[in-house]
Amino acid sequence: MDTPAADRLPSPYRPEAAVLADRLRRLEGALDWAAAAAAAAPWVQAVRRHPPPFWAMESLLKEYPISSAEGLALMRLAEALLRVPDAETAVALTADQLGRADFSGAADGALARLSNAAIALSKKLLPEQADAPDGGGLLARLGARTVVAATLRAVQLLGRQFVLGQDIGAALDEADAARRAQPALLFSYDMLGEGARTAHDAERYLASYRAAIAAIAARGDAARAPAESDGISIKLSALHPRYEEAQRERVLRELVPRVWQLCEQAARSNLNLTIDAEEVDRLELSLAVFEALAESVAQRHPRWSGFGLALQSYQTRALELIEHVADLARRLGLRFMCRLVKGAYWDAEIKRAQELGLPHYPVFTHKQHTDVSYLACARALLQAADAIYPQFATHNAGTIAAIRQMAEREGAAFELQRLHGMGEGVYREILSRYTPSGQAGLAPTQPPPSGGGFEPRVRVYAPVGKHRDLLAYLVRRLLENGANSSFVHQLADESVGLDQLLASPLAQARASLARLAQQPALPLPAGLYGPGRRNSAGLDLAVAAMRAPLLAAHAQLRVPPVAQAQAGEAPAAVARAAAAFPAWDARPVAERAQALRRAADAMEARMAPLCALLVAEGRKTWGDAVAEVREAVDFLRYYAGEAERVMQPALLPGPTGERNELRLAGRGPWVCISPWNFPLAIFTGQVAAALAAGNTVLAKPAEQTPAVAREAVRLLHEAGVPPDALQLLHGPGETVGAALVAAPGVAGVVFTGSTQVARLIQRALAAKDGAIVPLIAETGGINAMLVDSTALPEQVADAVVQSAFRSAGQRCSALRLLCVHEGIADAVIEMVAGAARELTVGDPALLSTDVGPVIDAQAFAGLQGELQRLRQTARAVLAPAEAPAAPPHCIAPQAFEVERVTDVQREIFGPVLHIARWSGDPQAVVEQVNALGYGLTLGIQTRIDSRAQALAARARVGNVYVNRNMIGAVVGVQPFGGEGLSGTGPKAGGPHYLPRFCAERTLTVNTAAAGGNVALLAG
Repeated sequence: MDTPAADRLPSPYRPEAAVLADRLRRLEGALDWAAAAAAAAPWVQAVRRHPPPFWAMESLLKEYPISSAEGLALMRLAEALLRVPDAETAVALTADQLGRADFSGAADGALARLSNAAIALSKKLLPEQADAPDGGGLLARLGARTVVAATLRAVQLLGRQFVLGQDIGAALDEADAARRAQPALLFSYDMLGEGARTAHDAERYLASYRAAIAAIAARGDAARAPAESDGISIKLSALHPRYEEAQRERVLRELVPRVWQLCEQAARSNLNLTIDAEEVDRLELSLAVFEALAESVAQRHPRWSGFGLALQSYQTRALELIEHVADLARRLGLRFMCRLVKGAYWDAEIKRAQELGLPHYPVFTHKQHTDVSYLACARALLQAADAIYPQFATHNAGTIAAIRQMAEREGAAFELQRLHGMGEGVYREILSRYTPSGQAGLAPTQPPPSGGGFEPRVRVYAPVGKHRDLLAYLVRRLLENGANSSFVHQLADESVGLDQLLASPLAQARASLARLAQQPALPLPAGLYGPGRRNSAGLDLAVAAMRAPLLAAHAQLRVPPVAQAQAGEAPAAVARAAAAFPAWDARPVAERAQALRRAADAMEARMAPLCALLVAEGRKTWGDAVAEVREAVDFLRYYAGEAERVMQPALLPGPTGERNELRLAGRGPWVCISPWNFPLAIFTGQVAAALAAGNTVLAKPAEQTPAVAREAVRLLHEAGVPPDALQLLHGPGETVGAALVAAPGVAGVVFTGSTQVARLIQRALAAKDGAIVPLIAETGGINAMLVDSTALPEQVADAVVQSAFRSAGQRCSALRLLCVHEGIADAVIEMVAGAARELTVGDPALLSTDVGPVIDAQAFAGLQGELQRLRQTARAVLAPAEAPAAPPHCIAPQAFEVERVTDVQREIFGPVLHIARWSGDPQAVVEQVNALGYGLTLGIQTRIDSRAQALAARARVGNVYVNRNMIGAVVGVQPFGGEGLSGTGPKAGGPHYLPRFCAERTLTVNTAAAGGNVALLAG
C-alpha cells in the first residue's frame, strides 16, 4: 500500500526548466548575492593565503586533480589496495595504476615531496610485467613488494585524514582532541559501510549503531539539548538487505522496529539521530519509514527534538519534500533536525534514468541549478524554523554567506556542517572571526557585515570505520569534490579568479533557463542515441503512478487461446510468403522502416497490456516485463534505421569510365524461430530484421508463449506489414518448426534456442536440395564471471545475484560459473549466498517477487534432475531452507562449489550457480573457460585495468562485461551473440546483423562504352 506521502509528493520526473524556474521565483527578493559574495571574499582570500593542512582535500586536489591521470591513479589505489589480500595482486594493481601516470611535475610542499618520493620510487622499482608469475625476477619482486608496502602506508595515511576513527572509541577520542582547539565543535558520527546485502550484514550494522549510541551517550551530557550535543547518522539500507520499494511491506514490518530501537536509545540520552539520504527510487520508502518512526516519537518521546533526516537539494522535488516534512512535524507537534546536502549519487541517478528510459531526470543536470535549488531549499528550511532545526552541509563559502544573510532576514537559528577532512580551510577562516560563547554556539567578536547576529553551530560529519572498508566511500567524496566545477576544487586552483569562484548561481541559472527549455543540459533519456533513433520509453516501478497501469492491465487481462498450425500447412505458408516477397522487397526501404517505427510506437503505447501478458504467459516479473517491451521497441527502431543506412546503394572505387555500385536486397521468405524466455523481444527482433531487409517472414514462436507473439504480429500488421509478408505459425517445434525449415523455397532461418536444436536445424538445411540456405543461430552458454582479489565484494554480490538469478536464471546470458580468487572466496561466497537468500520466490504478478517460476513442468523436472546430480557431485553453498509455496514450478536460487572449471560441462537453464576457486594466473582461468567450447558472455570483476583488457582480449566470447552484471544487453549498445557452441553470429542488435538477411549484388556499367569518357576528356 502506498503512503499518503507518495501521493503528496510530485513526480520525480518533471521538466527541469519548469522546476528551476520555480526555484528561482522562490528566491526573488530573498537574497542579495552580491552582498553574500562580498562577505565570502575575505574567507576565500585568507584560505588561499594560508593553505589548508597537509593532507586536506584542497591540498590533495591541488597536487593531483581527479581529472588528471595522477589523481585517477591515486583514487583507484585508495579504493582498492587495502582490501587486496595477496601480494601478487597488490603488485599488479599498483603497477597498473602508477604506471599510467606521471607524478614528476607536482608542486612543492610537504604533500608533494612525500608523495613524489614514494610514487617515483614505486615506479622505478615496480616490475614491467607485474602479472608475470615470477614478478619479473627476485630483485624486482622484492623491490615491488617494498613499494607496495610503502604505498599501502600512504593510502592508510590518506584514509586517516577522512575517517575520524576506526572504531567509535577512537573517533570520540579524536573529537575530544579537536574540541580542545575548538570547544564548541559538534560531531555527527557515521558508522559507515556499504548497504547490507545479507541479514548478517544488517544485524552487524545494527549492533554497530547501538554500540556507537551508547558510547556517545557515555561521554555526553543528557541535560543538553540534542542540537547542542553530538549525534549519529544512520543509513536505512545498512539495516535491511532489501531496502527497496518493491519490498515495502516487508521493510515496514521488519525495519521500522529495528530502527525504533536506535531512536529510543538516542531519545533516552537526548542525542540527535539523523537518517541519511538514499537514492531517488527509495525516497517514498524512506518517507514511509520516517513517518512511522515520527509517529512513535510523538507518542513516546514528544519532548525529544533530536530526530531528523537528510535532504538532497539535487533532487527536483527537494523543496516539496521539505514542505511535506515541515507539515508532518507540525501535525505531530514535533521539531525535526534536517540536514540539507547537495546529494551523493548524481552520476548514478543520471545513468539510471537513461537506462530505464524515463521521461526526465530526477536530479538537476547542471551544478548551478543544484546550487539554486540548495539556496531555495535553505530558505524554505529557515522559514519552517518552527518545525525544523535547519542544518546546512556545505563547503562553499558563497553558500555559507548566503545562508547567513537569509537566516538574519528570517530571524532563524541554524547549524553548519562539514565533512571530516574537507572544507577545513573555509571553516577555519569563518570561525576565526568568532570566539566560543558560553553555550554551544559561536558568538561574533564583531558585527557581521549585514548586521544582526551570526551564531552558527558547526558540526563535523565524521565517518567511523576500518580504512579498508571505507575507502570506497572516500573515493565517492573525492569524485564529488574533485570535479572541475566544484567549489572545493576551484578554491584550490588559484587560476580561478575570485569573481568566477563566487559568481552568482542565480544569474547563471537565469541565463541558462531559456536554453534549457529548448536544449537540456544533458540529452533527455529519450534522446540518448541521438536524433537518428529515439530511446524506448520506460517506467520506474518505484513510482506508484507509473506501476498502477500495469497492475490494472493484469487484473483485466483475458488471454484467448491461439490457434495451432499443422505441419502440413508449412508448404502453403511458404508459397504465400514467396508470392508476397517481390512486392514487399520492392517497397522503398524508407516505407518498410516507417512501418517498423509505427509498430514500435504502438508497442510503446501498449506497454501496460503487453507487460501484463508477459507476466501471465511468460512468467516474467514486472521489471523484466518492462525491460522486454522496451527491448522489442528498440529492435524495431534500430533495424528501421539500419535498413535505411545499409540498403542505400554504395558506389565502389574503380577505373575511369566505369561505375561500380553495391546493392543489398532481400533474399525471400525467412523462417524465424524464437524462444519462450524472451517471447516478445527476440521474436520481434528476428522478425523486424528480416522485414527491414525486404524479406517476408514465417514466424514460429515458442509453444509456451504464442499469445505474446500473436500480439506482436497484430501490431506489425496494423503498422502496415501485409498479412502474407508476416505469418504466424504456432505449434510444436518438432512438427511445425521442422516442417518450415524443411519446406522448399525458404531463403534463410534465424533461430534462438538450445545448441542441440540449432544443430538439428543445421543438418536439416544441409540435407535439402536447392539453394544453400543461411542459418543465424544464437544459443546458450556456460557463462563465467572471473573475480580477482581487487574486486569490491558488495559490487560482486550485486552483479552475481542479478546475473545468475534474475529471470529465474532463464536467460541465455545468465551467469552459470563464478570463478573467484581464493584470497577472497570465502567472504564473496558468503555474501552471494546471503544476498540470494533474501530474494523473494513466488508469483511474478506480485511486485515483491524477485524469482518467478520456471517456464513449465518439463523445465522444472529437468532442473530437479540436475540439482539431484549436483547434490551428489558438488558442495552445496546455497540451498533453499524450504520449498517455495505457490505457484508451482518455482525453484529457489541454489549454488554449488565445484573443484575446477572443467567440472562444469553443460548449461543448466535455471537459477543454479556453479562456483570454482582459482589462484595464480587469471589468464589460465580464461583459457579453461574457453576450452569449454561456449562463447556467449563473460564477466570480469577487477580494479586492474590492464588485466581487464588482457582477459577480455584472451576470451573467445561475444560479450564481455567489466565490473557490472552480465545480463540486459541493450540494442545498438551491446550487440548480443556468441561464437563456438553459443552461436553463428552476426550479433543481434548490432551493425553487422542486417546484411546477413540480404543478398549482395554488384552492378558494373561501362560508362565509356558510348563515345568515350566525357568526364575525363573534360578535365
